[in-house]
Amino acid sequence: MAAQEPSPPSSMENNKPGFPKKILANKLEDKHLCNCCQNILRRPFQAQCGHRFCFYCFNRTVGSGPQKCNACIKEDIFEEPTSILVQGCAFPDNAARREVENLPAVCFNEGCSWKGSIKDYELSHEGKCEFMILPCPLCKELIRLNEQERHNERECPERTLNCKYCKEPFHFRNIKAHDEICPKYPMICEGCAKKKIPREKYVDHIKFCSKFRTPCRYHVVGCDLSVSTKEKIHDHERACAHEHLNLLLHYIMGMKVSLEGLSVGAALELQLHSEKTKVADLGRRCQELEVKAGTFEDVVCVLNREVERFATTMEASNRQHRLDQDKIEALSNKVRQLERQVGVKDLTVAEMEGRLREMSATTFDGVFIWRISDFTKKRQDAIAGRAPAMFSPAFYTSKYGYKMCLRIYLNGDGTGRGTHLSLFFVVMRGTSDALLKWPFNQKVTLMLLDQSNREHIIDAFRPDITSSSFQRPVSDMNIASGCPLFCPLSKLEGKNSYIRDDTIFIKAIVDLTGL
Repeated sequence: MAAQEPSPPSSMENNKPGFPKKILANKLEDKHLCNCCQNILRRPFQAQCGHRFCFYCFNRTVGSGPQKCNACIKEDIFEEPTSILVQGCAFPDNAARREVENLPAVCFNEGCSWKGSIKDYELSHEGKCEFMILPCPLCKELIRLNEQERHNERECPERTLNCKYCKEPFHFRNIKAHDEICPKYPMICEGCAKKKIPREKYVDHIKFCSKFRTPCRYHVVGCDLSVSTKEKIHDHERACAHEHLNLLLHYIMGMKVSLEGLSVGAALELQLHSEKTKVADLGRRCQELEVKAGTFEDVVCVLNREVERFATTMEASNRQHRLDQDKIEALSNKVRQLERQVGVKDLTVAEMEGRLREMSATTFDGVFIWRISDFTKKRQDAIAGRAPAMFSPAFYTSKYGYKMCLRIYLNGDGTGRGTHLSLFFVVMRGTSDALLKWPFNQKVTLMLLDQSNREHIIDAFRPDITSSSFQRPVSDMNIASGCPLFCPLSKLEGKNSYIRDDTIFIKAIVDLTGL
């Protein structure tokens, strides 16, 4: 198991590169690969040049500024500005995402039989497989996820234990060394056989133990007497000094005889016999090597002929392979060109769908009703500062009239921040502005509709024609103007008739008198 590679971690988030190729159960296609990490696309985004990237890979690529598309350069189709990758030039490729998520997948961890789709793999299996191989954070040994707890508690050589005697922590590998120095380790007295004496108190114990016997210092030369106290040791050494000297003399004389027995001649004879044995052994090995060398020469001749024949075959195969590769490259370039064209068309269709949705909500009679759903969530976003303001779709006083929209702050703006719902009117740049009278001078009425039709909240104003908010726009829209204290937020709390099904309705009426 230790020879396997660690399994990659789970990533349900968007900030991870693509899925590993080996989870795919079927044949891998190039269109399913990220052009950055070369793995299977995760949350695919399509750039304006038509190439696809993982959401994470694209953001990492353009995080430091605009970059050239390496795939365009590799395919020799680079052209500016289409092949320049910048923030905002890519869009989520939902068709590719659905195609990738429905591909069959298998778990590549050894011993795991899980099968499903890539979507199922990401949601329920990635990073959770019991057979996933992970390195132990202490000893770095590779272990399966389902064995991690047992390894940490029983097997890891780097795990920390607490001594059951002194309670001090130590590494498992040092358990024997710790037992040798542990001050609380239980000792047994060799004299009185008392057990569980802490090591730190053992010396004190044997000082006063009446049964503990100390061997004579001359036991190495033959004195086998043991005594119980230091005083008796001294008495014994004084009384037996003559016997001790005799034992020591006999010991030294024995060592001298042993040393004289090893003569120089015997040593040389042994060495000569050893060298002769080595020479004979080397002669036998030389003969064996000569026989093997002759056999190897015959084998080498046969192999040389086979290599020459194989080289001729390989040269022909390489020529055919190069021809096939040229054809494949040409077809691949054609497919990529078609995919880029389809991607550009998909982007155009998405833009047209957005314009159609905007046009479907547009009115041309100066009266506009704005339906705001998911009010609670959007108000929380405004309070948190994630989306303090919202713009309505555009509406007109007539088909070729003034272009306008509304801007609302669900947690208030300016003097109304935190206490009121603020509502503003915005004059936008339109295609027929050159034909209209400026500054804009029509009365505007703003309403929060009571969905029980009893008490609408209404505010109206006539434009200040000296304000830049009502002059002919020179950008997409003028500065908003309106009612920062439009509606107290207290009216929208608790049970009320302005919010139904988490939805409110805002109505704007532009007086068309004089147009």
